[in-house]
Amino acid sequence: MPVHLCGVDLGTTATKAVVVREDGHILAEATEPSRLIQPAPGVVEQDPEEMLDSVVRAVRACVERAALAPGAVAALCVDGQMAGLTAVDRAGRAAIPYDSWLDTRCARYVERMRAHARAVCAHAGAPPTYSHGPKILWWRHERPEAFARIHKFVMPAAYVTMRLAGLSGDDAFIDPTYLHFTCLADARRGSWSEELCGLFEVSADRLPRIVEPWEVVGRLAPDAAAQLGLRAGVPVVAGAGDQAAAMLGAGVLRPGQGYDAAGTASVLAVCVDRFAPDAEAGTVLCARTVPSGRWYLIGYVNGGGLNLRWWRDLLQEVAPGRAWDYAALDELAGRVPPGSEGLVFVPHLGGRVCPSEPDVRGAWVGLTWSHGPGHLWRALLEGVAYEYRVYLDTARALVPDLPLSEVRVVGGGSRSDLWNQIKADVLALPFARLNLTEAAALGSAILAGYGVGVFTDWEEAVSRFVRVERRSLPVPERARRYGPLARAYRAAVEARGLWEELARARG
Repeated sequence: MPVHLCGVDLGTTATKAVVVREDGHILAEATEPSRLIQPAPGVVEQDPEEMLDSVVRAVRACVERAALAPGAVAALCVDGQMAGLTAVDRAGRAAIPYDSWLDTRCARYVERMRAHARAVCAHAGAPPTYSHGPKILWWRHERPEAFARIHKFVMPAAYVTMRLAGLSGDDAFIDPTYLHFTCLADARRGSWSEELCGLFEVSADRLPRIVEPWEVVGRLAPDAAAQLGLRAGVPVVAGAGDQAAAMLGAGVLRPGQGYDAAGTASVLAVCVDRFAPDAEAGTVLCARTVPSGRWYLIGYVNGGGLNLRWWRDLLQEVAPGRAWDYAALDELAGRVPPGSEGLVFVPHLGGRVCPSEPDVRGAWVGLTWSHGPGHLWRALLEGVAYEYRVYLDTARALVPDLPLSEVRVVGGGSRSDLWNQIKADVLALPFARLNLTEAAALGSAILAGYGVGVFTDWEEAVSRFVRVERRSLPVPERARRYGPLARAYRAAVEARGLWEELARARG
């Protein structure tokens, strides 16, 4: 009998589930929208029970669409958002809402931790941001009554997994792929850091145990199994952070392979063979991959893909009689020479994240009367590629012997051959478009199979599901032309006096 596996990606805007067969067939997919709760400026939460319900609905839909008997699924695994957190009480129930990575209430505690940014980054792999450490301090100091109810802080995917398996608060867990966002871990050792916990007066008793992503942490409880349409006792695997799961699902496993998530955020990561934190500048984060012994360096533009939708919607609003879909805009931009005739776009409309420079915002630099809609659209695409080049240059400096090979691209933006070619030319690396655009839920399904012994080799398992459909190869002449423009872009984002003056003017 064929073995079936279920993977779930607990995302920010939606929950996605897949059911796959061990031989490489994806039998069913389902998506459930997520609700962000934003009652005040800077506050972004989600209800952990709604997150759990979305997983139940998505998995059940997959099981029904695949017409599977309750006993057909051999294992289940959930990945999830990485920088936010929630918490459980002793019974394993939600003690607080999910404090999203989009929530900025902990800004004061981010600044407090940044006084020790070098030590945090050297140990955990990433500098303080709107992530676990500052959020834990916020709950302790700003919500002491809620903090008193907390038994363990956990990731949202772990919370869902605990509820599905009927686990208690003492069973709370986290896996190493999240540790760079904790500000409290020794990521290299895969343990909590006594030095950092002591520095910030965080009791390790409030932190969950650390397990490997493929560890079976429980089995489906009877009531949860009935809701999912599965049998009770199905093994539930710990899972990983969404980016780590997506890199697995895209087959980015070897040092030198790159990963581009061209979605709402624009994410570039490179797999490396060592822990190499960017402790000096914090331009890239260093995190563990799902397989042990490998790491990735990652940077991202918060809203890189959102910029495209923003500009498309503005054009549709001011000129509704024209076709302003992505394909039409790409066609216009394709007539514009590489470099947009000296026009450079800074893509940080929501503030620069890597490194954390919130005063750096969006801009077109170099506008002339000869620039038209095609130039502006091409510059939008090129701006993300220039930012990626900053991340790649940083990765090369941290790991000088890095054998760069190709970048695998997923997400909605992977459908744009023009954007893939621009990135290939700016980075002077092949960009490989895959046979899938969503990789995280697939990565979790593969992880579920590894956890119960269905798969024993990561690369062989991924090869059953993933193939390259098209490669965009860099054109040397274009790569040379982009060099000066990439340097001009970097000069623009690093003009700190300008951005500081604009921030003061905004008040």
